[in-house]
Amino acid sequence: MSETSTNELSFSQNVNFLVDRAIATMDLDENTAAAIKACSSIIQVTFPVKIRDKIEMFTGWRAVHSTHRLPAKGGIRYAPYANQDEVEALASLMSYKCALMDIPFGGSKGALLIDPSKYTRDELQMITRRFTLELVRKGFLSPSTNVPAPDVGTGQREMAWMADTYKHLFPDDINAQACVTGKPIQHGGIRGRTEATGRGVQYSIQEFFRHPADVKRARLTPGLEGKKIVVQGFGNVGYHASRLLSTEDDAKIIAVIKSEGVLIDENGLDIEALHEHIIEHKTMKGFPNAHFDEDGIKALEMECDILIPAAVEAQITCANVDGIKAKLIVEAANGPITYEADKVLCTKGVTIIPDIYANAGGVTVSYFEWIRNLSHIRFGRMQRRHEEMRSREFAQLLEELSGQCISEDVRKRVIRGANEEDLVNSGLDDTMRHGYQQLSELLNSNDKIHDLRTAGYVIAIDKISRTYLDIGIY
Repeated sequence: MSETSTNELSFSQNVNFLVDRAIATMDLDENTAAAIKACSSIIQVTFPVKIRDKIEMFTGWRAVHSTHRLPAKGGIRYAPYANQDEVEALASLMSYKCALMDIPFGGSKGALLIDPSKYTRDELQMITRRFTLELVRKGFLSPSTNVPAPDVGTGQREMAWMADTYKHLFPDDINAQACVTGKPIQHGGIRGRTEATGRGVQYSIQEFFRHPADVKRARLTPGLEGKKIVVQGFGNVGYHASRLLSTEDDAKIIAVIKSEGVLIDENGLDIEALHEHIIEHKTMKGFPNAHFDEDGIKALEMECDILIPAAVEAQITCANVDGIKAKLIVEAANGPITYEADKVLCTKGVTIIPDIYANAGGVTVSYFEWIRNLSHIRFGRMQRRHEEMRSREFAQLLEELSGQCISEDVRKRVIRGANEEDLVNSGLDDTMRHGYQQLSELLNSNDKIHDLRTAGYVIAIDKISRTYLDIGIY
């Protein structure tokens, strides 16, 4: 991926400038604004781990932006480019994201400066367990105060190691499983969490297309079917968003961009087949009936209806913003558009569905998982069979009233009770719908606000400020 130009702002500066832009449209006391913007605390840890008969030193960070709600929530990424500024910026984004989506968490984020590809599974486990120990000792990991989740370079495996380490440190804590989210199902995870961020991106786009005025403003025709989409990033988020949009909404994924280049098929890529190809060959190269080009970053400028940056921050900058041709950009990654580039795109009339809304699916389902761990019961366990019984009675009533028999296939669909994944996806869909409705309503009713991003920040800041003012936070 491209590196940020030296003329560009840092990640945290980008976020703060966006916040300032929103505050400028609000009647907000400057002291309250300053309290909201400030990062509450950040810790840097450096620790040794013996790797291949040699002691290696590792550096990690955990930032807490806001504790107006507890616990503070946010992922932990493993990346060779991680730094403190990035961690602070991501923590603040989590605060605004949770506030916007009415998720009762504060914002936090963590990172470990490491290239995971250079270590074996066992080595990564030792490193993760030691990192967890450092965070727990410093009070930056707990079911009640700070709850990590997967991010770039981490997944269910790392979360299971962290949860197990915490459990060994606090064997009497009955809520120990809730110390992290994004865990494997068999270790307290929840069905639907793995694809939650990608599915949330899908739901955000679906809800956008339910608002004709917003679709018209973006110069798009109604409906997702047949829309040409370019996706940057093919990790967990990019893969699931691409798969769901192509299979469930009949959109065309015409290009997938990765660090090695871009794969293009104007007729639409078979996402599942591409996923299997990458697993088998460790590369996109050689995928049949598609064109591969090594200049992946240039593909952001392809002609398309929708562009989904789902990789890392600062991918659309002053260096390439003039070439962007997409009518709608959906930020599946955090901060993929810099502040200056965002201003240019808004001037050009490009609609941007912002990261603090579009990629909120992960933290939404993490919230469901955390609640599940604290309640010690899976969703649907108490009511599923009761729902099936009532549905069966309803089907029988229909047959009696109509004098006709319902086919067995229809009967099975009618009486089937919702399982945990159904309930999770239903809750996610409802949350994403409500989130966008807030954005659209404010955008279309406030003359001071001209884009969805500013609308999102205004809503989030207003909610946080009310909490601060109500309890006298300063």
